[in-house]
Amino acid sequence: MNDLQELRGRIDEIDEQIVKLYEQRMDVCEEIATVKIQTGKKVFDKEREKSKIEALTAMAGKERDRFGIGELFRLIMSTSRKMQYHLLAKSGAAGRLPFIAVDDIEKTGIRVVFQGVEGAYSHAAMCRFFGDDVNAFHVDGFRDAMEAIAEGAADYAVLPIENSSAGIVGDNYDLLVDFENYIVAEQVIKCEHVLMGVPGASLSDIRRVLSHPQALAQCAPYLEGHPEWEQVSFANTALAAKKVAEDKDPSAAAIGSAFAAKRFGLDILADQVYYNEANSTRFIIVTNQRIFRRDAQKISICFELPHRSGSLYSILSHLIYNNVNMTRIESRPILGRSWEYRFFIDFDGNLSSSSVKNALRGIREEAISMKILGNY
Repeated sequence: MNDLQELRGRIDEIDEQIVKLYEQRMDVCEEIATVKIQTGKKVFDKEREKSKIEALTAMAGKERDRFGIGELFRLIMSTSRKMQYHLLAKSGAAGRLPFIAVDDIEKTGIRVVFQGVEGAYSHAAMCRFFGDDVNAFHVDGFRDAMEAIAEGAADYAVLPIENSSAGIVGDNYDLLVDFENYIVAEQVIKCEHVLMGVPGASLSDIRRVLSHPQALAQCAPYLEGHPEWEQVSFANTALAAKKVAEDKDPSAAAIGSAFAAKRFGLDILADQVYYNEANSTRFIIVTNQRIFRRDAQKISICFELPHRSGSLYSILSHLIYNNVNMTRIESRPILGRSWEYRFFIDFDGNLSSSSVKNALRGIREEAISMKILGNY
């Protein structure tokens, strides 16, 4: 035990020297940052750091220490860069983010496009956010909606981005990269299926139930109580409701949202035939303007990284250093580049925050590419 205490004492002495040397190094790095501010030179010099790491690892007297020395100095250099980014921002040399803060999102005198059909959950999300009287139209595909706002046919688009049970809508993540469109808000719609029929119909009249196969499966416990009903699959729940309304057949019912029932003038014959608090769909409100609400609390970005060990850790360390809380991360394959991926992350914050600006500056400097998808 005495030998262990002696060895720990020697470690303490060495650590004390390391702390003093680290502080000396950071003092010099602060002077370097001052020079870079004056000359406009970039903080991150990839080739300089690469050659420096190679030189330092070559100094190792023992082969066992080469990797550790490389890791140690990569971390030291990373911390140095973050400090320099902070000083750049503090001096005003970091530049402004190309987004304009607004008090609120316009909801009058605008035109909105949503993907899907009338009565669908995307339609419900649009009405929940913009109101029932908004000037709107719908399109078949996600890309069609993105093109509509990119070309000015609509001011905003409403698109599903994630379902709490089924996961992300990958195509819309990719479209956020393909278009210069930005997220300005989100709307969450809970899955609350009802059984609906023509006015005056009753449960005893029903012989057929129309809906999307997934909705029928979600309502299986309820439908099992009515084995005499024929289940008919439809492309989506809204079209099923529309079909029942058009046919005016009291023996036919549809499963869908209460919103669809109201939209097509149908009576709700049974409420909450499927209800799961945990099953909701998140929709994003997208525009071609680079704006964000002053009180926005969530930021979405995407980036591409060098295909090497530790690159993701290095990028995410900018959030940690600036005390920014990441709330989710997703990856999507990059078209035409096998086994390479683009990362999408959400984190808490506002684009006017200095800590967010510092984190974004560091990520932009060190990633192959980065795009701010929105602050909302």
